[in-house]
Amino acid sequence: MSEPSPVPTPRETFAYEHGEALDRAFATAFEKGRLHHAWLLCGPQGLGKASFAFRCARFLMGRQRDPRNGALGMAPDDADVRLITAATHPDLLVLEREMDGGRLKKSISVDAVREVGEFFSKAPSRSAYRVCIIDSVDDLNINSANALLKVLEEPPHKGIVFLISHSPGRLLATIRSRCRRLSFTPWTDAQVREFVQARVELDEDDLTRLVHLAHGAPGRALSLLEEGALEMDAFAERLLSHPLPPRGDLITAAAGFKANSAKNNGAQKFATFMACLADRVHERALSAETPQKGQGLAHLWSKLSQAVGETEAVNLDRADYFWSIYNEISKVS
Repeated sequence: MSEPSPVPTPRETFAYEHGEALDRAFATAFEKGRLHHAWLLCGPQGLGKASFAFRCARFLMGRQRDPRNGALGMAPDDADVRLITAATHPDLLVLEREMDGGRLKKSISVDAVREVGEFFSKAPSRSAYRVCIIDSVDDLNINSANALLKVLEEPPHKGIVFLISHSPGRLLATIRSRCRRLSFTPWTDAQVREFVQARVELDEDDLTRLVHLAHGAPGRALSLLEEGALEMDAFAERLLSHPLPPRGDLITAAAGFKANSAKNNGAQKFATFMACLADRVHERALSAETPQKGQGLAHLWSKLSQAVGETEAVNLDRADYFWSIYNEISKVS
């Protein structure tokens, strides 16, 4: 396996594969003068929603079109495009969860959302539009969601908001009703395979497993590879097999999930491992030899699916959580 190349950020992504219909929907609204002030970009994580938002921002704010990159294609050397890529364009505001003491905050604060209203109170300084991208709107708490609603209720002149959502059903209905919705659908396994093969060399078994773990999301496939998902997936398989891994390996894994440093993102490792383990458990639940074992595995799968959210919500010790999962695996395997 070759070393994976760094995953391009949405700001740096100019080509957009299998997104022709989305391009046309936005370009048509623009050309007909029916450009909605708020666009809700929906679909599972890793389908390029943030890349599409930046693509639209470049189209609205830049000047030099490049049809080789599709209906919304822009030239990378356009002055405004360069500023967007460098995160220095005065007419673009991007809201994301901020870092606090080396850790991501649990939500986007109400104060951050209030900046959106202030941002749109001013006219564009060098482009035709002012654009705000919220990545993701799922990260708003109830107070910040209500603050956003006030912005959406008073459409800004020459202002466009892109709301990225991985779980639109959880959003306030009043927010959804004020947006034009664009849905991003999962790719086929063949399309994800082709996308990955064009960017990294993997042996057939690793490629097949990575495509399976991606669940139709090409960006997720690359992110999983960069996060060491194949190694995590192999470890998850060992946990569910006999003989079990040596206790020293378990202790090392638990310590890795707990630690947080510039070189070791324990939270990310934990999330990647739980996703791999949940996938393996789900496969075993579907092919269980007895109904009782199938029920036990299904219960374990349900718990694994909520593991990351539970540990983040109440700040649980990830190492302790891993050991509790290990004990449950011992009971059902």
